[in-house]
Amino acid sequence: MDVIQRIDDIMKERGWSYYKLSIESGLSSSTITNIYRRNTVPSITTLEAICNAFGITLSQFFAEEEDFVQLSPEQKEMFDNWLCLSENQKKIVAEIIEEFKKA
Repeated sequence: MDVIQRIDDIMKERGWSYYKLSIESGLSSSTITNIYRRNTVPSITTLEAICNAFGITLSQFFAEEEDFVQLSPEQKEMFDNWLCLSENQKKIVAEIIEEFKKA
């Protein structure tokens, strides 16, 4: 698997720039840029930070396409919206969902 291409594919799916990945992962923009400029595979620590930013595990990152759960268009929209929320907003949404489940 081409790790850099996989990162790039996920960024394109989400409409992320290098800057957005840097902010979300907590990595410096120079670290992200160097991965691409030097075409070097990131360290496990760096890749974990990138995966955390994407909201996926290393296992999911390396999983083949057919290993992923297929989302309906409605589910994908919800997931994409979820990724844009702050941690506090995610907590609030989770609490609302829990309340709906009780009804």
